Amino acid sequence: KDVQKEREPHVYLSKEEVKEKIQSYNSSVTDKLKMTLNANGIYTGFIKVQMELCRPITVQSSQSQGRCAHSNNETAFYLPDGCVNTLHISSTNTVREVIEALLKKFFVADNPAKFALYKRCHKEDQVYTCKLSDREHPLYLRLVAGPRTEMLSFVLREHETGEVMWEAFSIPELQNFLRILDKEENDQLQLLKNRYAAYRGKLEEALRGVLKPG
Repeated sequence: KDVQKEREPHVYLSKEEVKEKIQSYNSSVTDKLKMTLNANGIYTGFIKVQMELCRPITVQSSQSQGRCAHSNNETAFYLPDGCVNTLHISSTNTVREVIEALLKKFFVADNPAKFALYKRCHKEDQVYTCKLSDREHPLYLRLVAGPRTEMLSFVLREHETGEVMWEAFSIPELQNFLRILDKEENDQLQLLKNRYAAYRGKLEEALRGVLKPG
């Protein structure tokens, strides 16, 4: 479930504390995605982000998979459910920078302001999802929580404002969305027509059997 709660305070760790946590973190890693501490105190590592997007994204590509509509060199399509991406970041990278890097990595042309990064935690047999502020540091959260994704995972979603922020979309994006909606509407309409045509055929066949002289 999603909950809105107070931000957890950022505990500033000494260089020695960071070193100890990284050593403990790396000793627990099972996927070889370890962290590295640099001489200047900045550390680097990996985070995995699950994409949970309800609306189509726009990519700068001539080809894409799934339901799509084209506009010049851009393509809008629905991202498959459960898609997980891995990013290599540093301890100085903020949430906003992580979102921008994630979109850039996959040539997503959408405005980064449309998206928000969430952390998902498991506590007392329940799942809590909390939106992160733009200034938080995801790699720090990963280090403190440890490498187990069941303890902490990251999710990219659209902003949950109750309404779609249409002003954040460009004209080509809106035109692509309309084409996608038109295609889905036509597909559903054709499906209904086929279903009722089959139903009508069975009724007519049954009537002919009842009215047949005999």
